[in-house]
Amino acid sequence: MFRKTLLSLLIGGLFLVVEVGNSHKAFAQALMSGGTIDNIIVEGTQRIEPESVRSYMEVNPGDTFDPILLNRSLKSIFATGLFADVSLKRQGGDLIVVVVENPIINRIAFEGNQRIKDDILSSETSLRERVVFTRTKAQADAQKILELYRRSGRFAATVEPKVIQLPQNRVDLVFEVSEGDKSYVTTVNFIGNREFSDGSLQDIVSTSETVFWNFLTDSDTYDPDRLTFDRELLRRFYLKEGYADFEVQSVVAELTSNRESFVVTFTISEGERYTFGAVEVDSALKDFDPTTVEDQILPEQGEWFNADLIDKTVDNLTDAVGNLGYAFVDVRPQPDKDTENKVIDLVFSISEGAKVYVERIDIEGNSRTLDRVIRREFRLVEGDAFNSSKLRRSRTRIQRLGFFQAVNVDNEPGSTPDRTVIKVDVEEQSTGELTFGAGFSSSSGPLGSIGIRERNLLGRGQDLRFNIALGGSGSEADVSFTEPYFLDKEIAAGFDIFRVTRDEDSLSFEEKKTGGALRIGYDLSEELRQVLRYRFEHIEIEDVDADAASLVKEQQGTTIKSAISSTLTYDKLDSRINPTDGYLLTLENELAGLGGDVQHLKVSLGGTHYYSFNEEFILRTRAEVGNIIGLDEDTRIVDRFFLGGDKLRGFKNGGVGPRDRASDDALGGKHFYNGGLELTFPLGLPDEFGVKGRVFTDFGAAWNIDGNDAGVDDSSNPRVSVGTGVTWNSPFGPLAMDLGFATLKEDYDETEIFSFSFGTNF
Repeated sequence: MFRKTLLSLLIGGLFLVVEVGNSHKAFAQALMSGGTIDNIIVEGTQRIEPESVRSYMEVNPGDTFDPILLNRSLKSIFATGLFADVSLKRQGGDLIVVVVENPIINRIAFEGNQRIKDDILSSETSLRERVVFTRTKAQADAQKILELYRRSGRFAATVEPKVIQLPQNRVDLVFEVSEGDKSYVTTVNFIGNREFSDGSLQDIVSTSETVFWNFLTDSDTYDPDRLTFDRELLRRFYLKEGYADFEVQSVVAELTSNRESFVVTFTISEGERYTFGAVEVDSALKDFDPTTVEDQILPEQGEWFNADLIDKTVDNLTDAVGNLGYAFVDVRPQPDKDTENKVIDLVFSISEGAKVYVERIDIEGNSRTLDRVIRREFRLVEGDAFNSSKLRRSRTRIQRLGFFQAVNVDNEPGSTPDRTVIKVDVEEQSTGELTFGAGFSSSSGPLGSIGIRERNLLGRGQDLRFNIALGGSGSEADVSFTEPYFLDKEIAAGFDIFRVTRDEDSLSFEEKKTGGALRIGYDLSEELRQVLRYRFEHIEIEDVDADAASLVKEQQGTTIKSAISSTLTYDKLDSRINPTDGYLLTLENELAGLGGDVQHLKVSLGGTHYYSFNEEFILRTRAEVGNIIGLDEDTRIVDRFFLGGDKLRGFKNGGVGPRDRASDDALGGKHFYNGGLELTFPLGLPDEFGVKGRVFTDFGAAWNIDGNDAGVDDSSNPRVSVGTGVTWNSPFGPLAMDLGFATLKEDYDETEIFSFSFGTNF
């Protein structure tokens, strides 16, 4: 009986508690419901106007006290991010809004960061001085800084935002950084590779194992983004080698037991190797014959499958069809894989693409360079039919300016489906140069130079240069100015003023030149460029040795040379700085005799071709021929061709060519030919060392002089040398060493086995 009574009391008490709770909730809702709002009073504002707070609310005076609308108003005020706390209360017919404003940031500082500078960290954060502080944004910025450290390999880094309260509701925000040590990659493993060794694949990926010399790079630090990039590098490598079914199944990075480094493991599936089968072009374009572009197809039947060749063929076909007047084309490769016979047939389908026109070109990031400097490099203008080939060429032209560290050119939908907007985002770099050069050459002795150059003068793209060079065999001073778009035309105009002295061992006299030049250059096509030049020189031949050849003594004194010249250049190189593929052809003509004392016609023709294979071996072939003819007079020694040195290794500068028997003076030749083969290859050292080996063979000859050639040794027989060398892009400047051996020469030629050059800019 007692138990039943106790149970009844407990159950009754429970219902009483529930009823009281519900009554309290109902009482609170009743407090904010019913009746009309007479006034909305805002309390607690300091910087923000009360009217601004009222504008965020969904109720106004005259409305009823609706709990749903009041709750929405509360959330709306919070969503502004301006307030740390917001509450609503009712006093009779008045609605009281009590706010606590978020503080304003007075200053943002970083403490403890040694490896990453303040300006880089600041660029990652969204909070700035004199903006509203919120703890949510501060924590988000701390996470961004932490990610920045992790991308640099410091996974032990910590970032803690600290707030220092100041008067007038202001705060100083300090990010306290503990950088920690770098997390290195000690081992890179590969699982599933049968055809390529671990060492071969380690050369493909950008992540490397830590070794003592890696202070020159950060490729041995753990970076998840780099591993994602490595997956793509492996995929491209295998697709280039014919493995069309290749797949990276997983990439795992495991911390070592001491939690200080990582072991990275790539698990891959190579699949079978395929060859190209039938390769065809199919076109749906009206009045277009696909056979006219078949020469643009790079894959050949029977060759190993290579995805790079497919991508390049798509580009080639797009350009070729576009050049034939079809502005809107879509080229798509359609592979047909025969897994049984390991053959992939390929059809390049050409169809009419969507008709899209350029609506506008937007340029961003150029704080110094004028918009028109960038815009004039575009092969497209507003209103043109969009052409992806011309867009790629435009990007290349902008990159070649050398004004920008990064150039991103993309397009996005315009205001209508048939319009596109081209977006150009550039990152400017320094274009001013103050250079001091020092070095040594076995042929010219010690070298020194100082130069001042601005390649983007006042952001207009103009080039101004002043240079002084001193060496054991002479000196040079010159001032040069170039306006790349003279009179807003695609014509580069400029002038040069110079003073040159030359006193080489191969000459028994000293030569001094003082003068200037005017020049204009313009493109005849995307690859063909012509430069026209007028040059005026005051030439002095003095300090002639007493035992010099009679032909040398005859030319002692002062002469005036007035000449015009033309240079035609056909450039199909993949890079102007470090070419690895393509060719360059040059034709130079000089006519002297427009006044002055010198009259001759001088012509030279040369070409260089680069061919790369296995992406590391680069074969360079070159050839050049030249001729000079005196016009109603003999040619002068200083105008003739001298051969040797860098062009014919194994022979001294001026070591090949006509030579006076008595004085051993080099006299220069009226005709010459020169060429060579050179293979550059890796030496097995890490790429960051910048060390390459090379083997070469050079050949050439210079011969024939005017006047009496009695007592002169002269022959057009070829001279040949072979040798090997090393180049090093050292931190202190480029260094080159060559051993050249003359295997075919004349008795009177002057040879040298070792040549060395070193220089630096700082």
